[in-house]
Amino acid sequence: MGKSSLINSLLQRKGLAKVSRTPGKTRAINLFTVVTDDPQLSRFVLADLPGYGYAKVSKTERAQWAPLIEAYLGRDGQVCTVVMLVESRVPGPQDAETLRWLRAIGYEPIVVATKADKLKAGERVAALRRVQEGLGLAGSPTFMAYSSVTGEGRERLWSALKERCRI
Repeated sequence: MGKSSLINSLLQRKGLAKVSRTPGKTRAINLFTVVTDDPQLSRFVLADLPGYGYAKVSKTERAQWAPLIEAYLGRDGQVCTVVMLVESRVPGPQDAETLRWLRAIGYEPIVVATKADKLKAGERVAALRRVQEGLGLAGSPTFMAYSSVTGEGRERLWSALKERCRI
């Protein structure tokens, strides 16, 4: 379970974002206008951008995503924060590259290690530490584990979003 599962879990709305068994189904920017009863973050637009990690698409199609994402993130003052998802069990070389790129264009993303529920208790600390160290985020308050299945990390992510996107 990846981005779409996290969106559905975070917003507590099953089926809002389409979930697929095949990675890489998000091929355009999907926008969700969110209205909540939380006075600190009562209305915002959540953008679901195409992923790069495990998407089973051609290199040509993947290359088309870069300008689309760059144009969206380059909208001055329009994007209050970026949440970057990484697989907690299998950090990829593209994760560090993406983090460097986001920082280069002016974002310090909230980094979320997904699928935390898939980690066995004995491997959890080491796996999360490996991801943090691989990304240079050891001890970072903007790194967190998340499980769309158990809800772990939901409140912490919601708090981080409220902190970054106060209106």
